[in-house]
Amino acid sequence: MKYLLGIDQGTTQTTAVIVNELGDMVEKNSVQLPARFPQAGWVEQEPADIVRTVKEACAPLLDKYEISAVGFDNQGETFVVWDKGTGEPVTPAIVWQDTRGQSVCEELAPNVDTEALRAKTGLLLDSYFSAPKLKWVFENYPDIRKQAHEGKLKFGTTETWVIWSLTKGKLHITDPSTASRTLLFDMNKFEWDDDLLKLFDVPRSMLPEVKPSAGHIGDVDFGNGKPLPLHALLVDQQAALFGQACFKAGEMKCSFGTGSFLLMNIGDKSKLSNNGLLTTVGWNFDGRTAYAFDGGIFVTGSAVQWLRDNLKLIPDSASSHDAAGRSTDAGVVVVPALQGLAAPHWRTDVRGAMFGLNRSTSSDDIVRATLDGIACRVYEVVMAMSQDLGQAPPHLKVDGGPSGNPYLMQMIADLLNLEVRVSAALEATAIGIANLAGVSALGATFDELSKNWKSETAYTPKMSTVNREAKLAQWSKALDAVKKFHE
Repeated sequence: MKYLLGIDQGTTQTTAVIVNELGDMVEKNSVQLPARFPQAGWVEQEPADIVRTVKEACAPLLDKYEISAVGFDNQGETFVVWDKGTGEPVTPAIVWQDTRGQSVCEELAPNVDTEALRAKTGLLLDSYFSAPKLKWVFENYPDIRKQAHEGKLKFGTTETWVIWSLTKGKLHITDPSTASRTLLFDMNKFEWDDDLLKLFDVPRSMLPEVKPSAGHIGDVDFGNGKPLPLHALLVDQQAALFGQACFKAGEMKCSFGTGSFLLMNIGDKSKLSNNGLLTTVGWNFDGRTAYAFDGGIFVTGSAVQWLRDNLKLIPDSASSHDAAGRSTDAGVVVVPALQGLAAPHWRTDVRGAMFGLNRSTSSDDIVRATLDGIACRVYEVVMAMSQDLGQAPPHLKVDGGPSGNPYLMQMIADLLNLEVRVSAALEATAIGIANLAGVSALGATFDELSKNWKSETAYTPKMSTVNREAKLAQWSKALDAVKKFHE
């Protein structure tokens, strides 16, 4: 039996999985990745911690299996800047959730043709992406800017940084899916764009080489002296799209974690959304290209953590299901915009709110309303994708920790009036990147991977039309009130 190593370098942890040649997960190991919050809106990680967690996640697996190929996916827009000569970071890892680049976006906005920007990148001028935060670094640390323009520094998202470290500087690479999350990359030409580099004051010399998403890229050494061939690179959500076997246009998935990220395969031609979605590169290799609509919801799993850690309403995240079941007041509404509203609203100024509180409101009511709020946010993004596609998708595939919450999954199925299929493999992201490595190294086919995909649980809609419409009307009123409050 041949085995593949898939590495999912996520925001809160790094997970390594061993997948066999049939695409089945054999073993996994995860290591938590700490973050720090120096001030409001700032989210950072220690670059050395990222490399450490990758090595620690992989270490127990390396000597147990004969690994044919490695796939590596990353947390997306998070980036590091480091010294080309010494390999020492000159910035922390500035995380995708960080909003310090918003001032840059506000300063640039009056002079930027946002439609032209969107046509090239599929993205919005928003601090979510790497380039505005990198420009903020240059503006606030002139010495870093100077060194960058002198060709002394390197830039990379987390997979670029880790691979540089694991190859002692031999490989400085990324792939089109990750590059398409920077605001510096033309998603149609598959290359860094000179106009965008000028807009954000980024020297081309610090950027990684863009390699295909699959193919033998080089060898990586995890510290055991046994280099392994690297065969696949993707950003995490695209890896999950691949792992959920969404290979045909119209198929979509939602990965739950810190946030929720919905992607819909839209085929081999890029298309811009009319409903507040992003367009991104799904994968590009060996003549195969998939683009995707992208709808990110920044706060979902972290809203449940907030209930647990900040409000102390539940002892653990799993308890939210039971608490919701005990709730007796359906009039409480929570808009869980704890870090703004992303797709399809793009209101980073908005904050969370509760409505309908009274003397009898219980902790269970607040927990239930928070889960309902998460479900409503998923509903909004799926509806936006359906409108852009011109039809509702056949079903919604889901994965990630919160997909194990029966109350939340049933509520999403009810609001969408659509079957929700929970992946039997909750680690769809890591499995997806391992499977892509298998396509490259072992000749696995899309058809084989599609047949092998399994659903653990399927939730079918049970809510009446009257109750669904009432629930959505209640949400709409609360959402409008929150937006107006922050105008």
